[in-house]
Amino acid sequence: MLDDNIKTQLQAYLEKIVQPIELVASLDEGETSREMRELIREIAALADKVSAREDGQFERRPSFGIARLGESPRIHFAGLPMGHEFTSLILALLQTGGHPPKAEPETLAQIRALKGTLRFETFVSLSCHNCPDVVQALNLMAVMNPGVSHVMIDGALFQDEVEARGIMAVPNVFLNGQPFDQGRMELAGILSKVDPDAAAGAASIISAKDPFDVLVVGAGPAGAAAAIYAARKGIRTGIVAERFGGQVLDTLAIENFISVRETEGPKLAAALEEHVRQYDVDMIAHQKATRLIPAPQPGALAEVHLESGAVLKARSVILATGARWREMNVPGEREFRARGVAYCPHCDGPLFKGKRVAVIGGGNSGVEAAIDLAGVVAHVTLIEFDPDLRADAVLQTKLASLPNVTIIRHAQTTEVTGTDKVDGLVYRDRTSGESHRLDLEGIFVQIGLLPNTDFVRETLDVTRFGEITIDSRGQTSAHGVFAAGDCTTVPYKQIIIAMGEGAKASLSAFDYLIRTSV
Repeated sequence: MLDDNIKTQLQAYLEKIVQPIELVASLDEGETSREMRELIREIAALADKVSAREDGQFERRPSFGIARLGESPRIHFAGLPMGHEFTSLILALLQTGGHPPKAEPETLAQIRALKGTLRFETFVSLSCHNCPDVVQALNLMAVMNPGVSHVMIDGALFQDEVEARGIMAVPNVFLNGQPFDQGRMELAGILSKVDPDAAAGAASIISAKDPFDVLVVGAGPAGAAAAIYAARKGIRTGIVAERFGGQVLDTLAIENFISVRETEGPKLAAALEEHVRQYDVDMIAHQKATRLIPAPQPGALAEVHLESGAVLKARSVILATGARWREMNVPGEREFRARGVAYCPHCDGPLFKGKRVAVIGGGNSGVEAAIDLAGVVAHVTLIEFDPDLRADAVLQTKLASLPNVTIIRHAQTTEVTGTDKVDGLVYRDRTSGESHRLDLEGIFVQIGLLPNTDFVRETLDVTRFGEITIDSRGQTSAHGVFAAGDCTTVPYKQIIIAMGEGAKASLSAFDYLIRTSV
């Protein structure tokens, strides 16, 4: 099951276990059970403090639980935790075995203080790069609090349950049998939902912070670069964001980041966060900006209001809020989001195995999505608004070679249809004007990006596309407010460009502080 290299690395990790643990398997006669039996036996053979048995009575088969010796498992894996979830398995082994988790003491105390019974279930796909964060956060909660349990469920393995619950996007979390949340989540966000009183307390702590010299809003490539450049100047620097890494977290293959031949978005995001943490930067995570009040005059304080109710003050502000997936804005799209309408083929593609899907958009993202999905689904229809695809020639050649792909050009999607989930779409032929209907079960929207600037559109000058207007120094239309990256008018939305723009905006903010200081 595991190759020799992985076994060697895993054995080194398992040496960190301080308390005996056991793997408890609940198996059936299927092929996955055979592989699971092999996996847990191999793991148990690598460490004296790990044992395995196969007499589990967990409700889902095949599955296995992880528990300290003499206790019942509170962490289960219903499916083989390979691919992106292999790290989740390693952390679950270590943390159950007493190895201290990498979490703030206040966060661990909040987990221990949770009351009642919390039974979490997370449906994942093993190709989903967003799912591990959710799985790892809930596993940690189960380790730290006896009232919490969690099971990771491979949706491709338990398709009957996926169909019964109407799951069409991952990660999808249920709490005590009821829908809890869907999409990327991190530990602090989960805790704020199950412990709202603690969230209110955190907001008051944030509001009590002293004013920053530079406050960066957004923690993608532009925000990280801005924070690093500001901190290196020795000025009081803060960075506030919903999640560190921004849209980079949703990007898999990165092959044009100069000096790095290839990497993946989550790896790059982790490296960015690690670099920022090397400096004296106050990192305020899981907070969404909802309002900007610029300084009334140079040298005065600006305010950034957060969704939690907290308010941060700063002598200068750098907006690096990035962008999000652009929607089609047609009837049915929002109603059926996560019920057939999806935006991440890597995450949600496996849920549509053997089904018919459409990809909207003929740029690189759309064609790459169609190529990936063609290996999983029964048929892909790619719909492009223009007469020609805009993707690179090499991608178009690959797409044309696939037997289960149809390309419809010069077409405009006008409606998403369905009852409880998607059952088709309607498009208009832009040449003839005629409308046509496609019967299908999934729609993947890949039509570009929309800047995350809703909270400043009445405060700053923005274009009709919502991009913040900046000059060559990153200065916006307001005193002491700068902007960088995909949320601005700078052309070519690329990681490397965003980093450079973040650095430039930070240097401009520092220059502004020097010129306006008393």
